[in-house]
Amino acid sequence: MGLKNVWISTLSDGLIRGDQVVGIESHRTPELTGKVSRWLLDVTLAVPAGSGNADGWDVAELHRTLAQSDTEPRSAPSELARTLHRLGEDDEAGVLRAVTRDGSLRLEFTPFDNDRDRD
Repeated sequence: MGLKNVWISTLSDGLIRGDQVVGIESHRTPELTGKVSRWLLDVTLAVPAGSGNADGWDVAELHRTLAQSDTEPRSAPSELARTLHRLGEDDEAGVLRAVTRDGSLRLEFTPFDNDRDRD
């Protein structure tokens, strides 16, 4: 059992492995001139990220955005946690996506095709 065969689609970065997720959160982006505030569904990964400038090096948690929405995704973090738990318990393999439908975030899981005889 586990999540090493479950991949999570990010908004713009590609895929991350499910067993690397150590945190789930939703938060609102700041409203900037010419840019509307949005709600983001993010995951925190089990690896740090570093960046530097002339003042030194900074290491922080690595976050990846899975989806964005105009409305607050109140149940999305707990729904994502429950879904990851279920997929890990069932030893599933495939890709999990957070999609916006009818103004709310939904999770969609596409299992990998195990039929190796198909081209």
